[in-house]
Amino acid sequence: MTAPVHTRSSADLIRAEEPVLAHNYHPLPVVVARAEGTWVEDVEGRRYLDMLAGYSALNFGHRHPALIDAAHRQLDTLTLTSRAFHNDRLAGFAEALAELTGLDMVLPMNTGAEAVESAIKVARKWAYEVKGVPADQATIVVAADNFHGRTTTIVSFSTDPVARDGFGPFTPGFRVVPYNDLAALEAAIDQTTAAVLIEPIQGEAGVLIPDDGYLPAVSELTRRTGCLFIADEIQSGLGRTGRTLAVEHEDVRPDAVLLGKALGGGIVPVSAVVARREVLSVLRPGEHGSTFGGNPLAAAVGSAVVELLRTGEFQRRAAELGELLRDGLAAMVGRGVVGFRARGLWAGVDIDPAIGTGREISHRLMAEGILVKDTHGSTIRLAPPLTITGAELRSALGTLGEVLRKGSGS
Repeated sequence: MTAPVHTRSSADLIRAEEPVLAHNYHPLPVVVARAEGTWVEDVEGRRYLDMLAGYSALNFGHRHPALIDAAHRQLDTLTLTSRAFHNDRLAGFAEALAELTGLDMVLPMNTGAEAVESAIKVARKWAYEVKGVPADQATIVVAADNFHGRTTTIVSFSTDPVARDGFGPFTPGFRVVPYNDLAALEAAIDQTTAAVLIEPIQGEAGVLIPDDGYLPAVSELTRRTGCLFIADEIQSGLGRTGRTLAVEHEDVRPDAVLLGKALGGGIVPVSAVVARREVLSVLRPGEHGSTFGGNPLAAAVGSAVVELLRTGEFQRRAAELGELLRDGLAAMVGRGVVGFRARGLWAGVDIDPAIGTGREISHRLMAEGILVKDTHGSTIRLAPPLTITGAELRSALGTLGEVLRKGSGS
């Protein structure tokens, strides 16, 4: 990469944001101006290894050539029709995504939160029309410490006070149970239950992985009690964990899967509800929609993403390099790391609080050319692009180990 030319420094640009941007984020003090593959550059030309990948939106790295080419070609022909008309890219995208996930039908949207909101609406409609739940009585069971988005309905069932406090009144119809607790889940389900909505791995909570057997048991429980199993794979899906979907680690097929982030290749926002035909068939014209959902540009990029995943190359890379990631983190336990959870190229790393908070460690890593992000106190998340090389991953782990050693004074 060639260093970009800017007349304003990083510090100037950060100061310029303060009076004109809402303060709903607390980013690290780096101003990215250019990126390629696993690397980004700031406005001064300093290079950083991206170990966050846009919270899995950049699974295929920055500006993957196949995805950029697909976007360029589509930009030269057609970008938007709205769904008032058909477009020539949407059918192929839906066919490919349904085949990739082993499900039947696709409801294309834009953001991950839109996919979750859409799934909530569909589940309720299904409950009334198929299950026979009395009007306006449908409930959805969710897990504590979830993260499904930031809309008013979604924060209504969040247990994070930062996401929730000050935004009421809240939308009714949700029951919250502890994650990874099958008995609590079963106790919460009754004749009004439309669906169980959970993340196969809780990302924002610190990459929390449920016990072996939990997801198959959830699938069996929902079938037995006559409600839907909706898996939010917006962060965990599309290769991140070493499989196309995280639920595939235990051969589970939910009734609906929610996808986003990586589905847009880091280029455009693309999300989708992918589900069994019986589920999505409850929608009729006029009952739900999105002006940009399924637009030709999104469909072209989404199709190119599915094509990258079709070969299995990225899933294999995540699985193989995931072993390197786990081994590297295991060697740090007791040496600045008090624990970690990892699956594929995704890890939540709990830093010894005596060494620093997750935010402080993120700053120290940034100073060494590594970008990560903290969550929940002393935890940092690692989710590099699936294009990362073994050498790059070893270097990042080595840098983390060195930062922890310096922090401990050893």
